[in-house]
Amino acid sequence: MKKNFVLSIVLIITLAMLMGCSNNTSTSESSAKSKTLSNISTTAAFSTDEGSKAAVSRDDFDMDTILTRLDKSMLSNYDYSRLKDKNITLSVCNWGEYMAINQDEYFDVNREFEKLTGIKVNYKTFATNEELYSKIKSGGGDYDVVIPSDYMISKMIKEGLVQKLDYSNIPNFSYIDKDFVGLEYDPKNEYSVPYTWGIVCIVYNKNMVSKEITGWCDLWDEANKNHILMFNNPRDAFGIALTYLGYSQNTENKKELEEAASILKQQKNLVQAYVMDEIFDKVGGESSAIAPYYAGDVQTMIDENSNLDFCIPKEGTNKFVDAICIPTAAKNKEAAEMYINFLNEIQVAYANCDYLCYSTPHTGVYNLFDDEIKANPLRCPPDEYLANKTEVFINLSDDTNTYIQELWNQIKIDKSKSPWLMPAFLLIALALTIFLNIRRSRKKKQDIF
Repeated sequence: MKKNFVLSIVLIITLAMLMGCSNNTSTSESSAKSKTLSNISTTAAFSTDEGSKAAVSRDDFDMDTILTRLDKSMLSNYDYSRLKDKNITLSVCNWGEYMAINQDEYFDVNREFEKLTGIKVNYKTFATNEELYSKIKSGGGDYDVVIPSDYMISKMIKEGLVQKLDYSNIPNFSYIDKDFVGLEYDPKNEYSVPYTWGIVCIVYNKNMVSKEITGWCDLWDEANKNHILMFNNPRDAFGIALTYLGYSQNTENKKELEEAASILKQQKNLVQAYVMDEIFDKVGGESSAIAPYYAGDVQTMIDENSNLDFCIPKEGTNKFVDAICIPTAAKNKEAAEMYINFLNEIQVAYANCDYLCYSTPHTGVYNLFDDEIKANPLRCPPDEYLANKTEVFINLSDDTNTYIQELWNQIKIDKSKSPWLMPAFLLIALALTIFLNIRRSRKKKQDIF
């Protein structure tokens, strides 16, 4: 009996120990699961991990080599190998010159992603939001990742052209600054992860303008005639005209839009060309003197040509946010989310930002900026100006978008650069008619005789 009693005690103790281990394991697993869910929940609630931000500084990294190759020790704890043998090709569509790729002896985002994951990247570009929208809407753009601007993201969400993200596959979203989450174009950040942001400013050649450049008014100055470039898309062009007139860039008031169209028609007589990415080469190559352009590209242009300078318009300007989305028709959603997470690795995001010269929504990258960059209004515009002088485009109603497009078509169709052009054309046509009639008359006489 004593033996049975002893065995019972031993059995009870053993069971208690096993239960204790099980509870510890369960608690540990529960804690880990809770932490994971908490992280996802935190992401969904648009918070950022202050601990992560505080831990990142320039002293932690070799800033001389961070821009040359991927240092795997700098990567987060993320399984980038899980799709390695799936033979996946990821189709990415981005703005031109808007990612650090194809550069010798410089960090190449796509090449490093391919080596790390075994996923091939098929990379394409677009020139305007409207061009990208048209491709996706028509089904002609078979993309897994796209990077449109704020108002276009809103439009594509409304039309079901982009899909919700699984943030458990994008934990690096925690690095996105709270000022860039929950914005009007995607209030719950269910569909997009901010990529870069910036403002529209003016780039000009100091040797080709006759007076100080202060704002949008200089794009309507006769002194700059035939040396002015203008954006070749209606939303940006109307945004500038509306700001110049003192109206909201997001107005749906027809009279205000018509007034903007009127001054854009007046400006046409001064404009050398309507362009987009060509601004980089035309102003940089000094065949044009002044143009609106995006701040990051302006910084790059100034770095390459010391004759160029910039102006942040006194009247105000557009603040834009470009963000990463996954189209509804994407074939490789998990791989696309892996790519988005990779873009937000600290080293990758920093190298990309250094190459692009745009402002960053990534807290880790911002903390790696030196004092010179933080003081540069092209890279880090002043908070007061951002608060009081900028607007973010929102998606306008279908009726307003249609009306703006109609007004823009009228502006572009009106080809007359001079009031004398049409009379001159008529005189030439009349002279040609007279000449042909005389020639025909002479030929008849020769046939008679």
